[in-house]
Amino acid sequence: MPLVVDTFVMGRFQSNCYVIRRERGAPESAVLDPGDDPTTLRLDLARMGTTVGGILVTHTDVDHIGGVAALADGTGAEVWAPAGEVEDLRSGTTRGGFAVGAHDPAHVVTGGDEIVVAGIEFEVVDVPGHSAGHVAFHADGQLFSGDLLFAGSIGRYDLPGGDWETLLASVRALLDRFPPETVLHPGHGPATTLDRELQSNPYLRELRAERSR
Repeated sequence: MPLVVDTFVMGRFQSNCYVIRRERGAPESAVLDPGDDPTTLRLDLARMGTTVGGILVTHTDVDHIGGVAALADGTGAEVWAPAGEVEDLRSGTTRGGFAVGAHDPAHVVTGGDEIVVAGIEFEVVDVPGHSAGHVAFHADGQLFSGDLLFAGSIGRYDLPGGDWETLLASVRALLDRFPPETVLHPGHGPATTLDRELQSNPYLRELRAERSR
């Protein structure tokens, strides 16, 4: 049975927060990248009949961790944050100088880790390029990629810690590692698949050319 994934678009940056459940009606959910005030999200979760079993963070830009501290403190849920960027969350100051609620996460993760949150087994994958310590989370053919790759676009790489060649290498590694039908849940915009992006994303021409040789 596939995971149940609900998307909540949060804040002025319109970032995607994902509520991930083993099945519809599951009592606990993994909440990924709550990027703004979680008050409405908590009401929605109550209406869905589920609670926060844990909070996952792909990277620590303000629009992805703006609600982490409030949600964790308000629910008692533990947080899993990327090792390469955890100090932003601990200090409450993100890349670009944005202030967020400070939180010291219970868990620090890096690529290769396997974790269980809300009864779901996630694999942690390092995907730097948009930011230096960015990670993705994979479970049951679903890849939660943060701001690495979008439907028809890519994440910015012109901010501190970003790098075009590193980003491209991260996308290449995902294409090599996961099946083409893997569903991609990005940090902004609609869901897509790895194959759809390989075939049509204008920023991945170099990768298409590599595979046609």
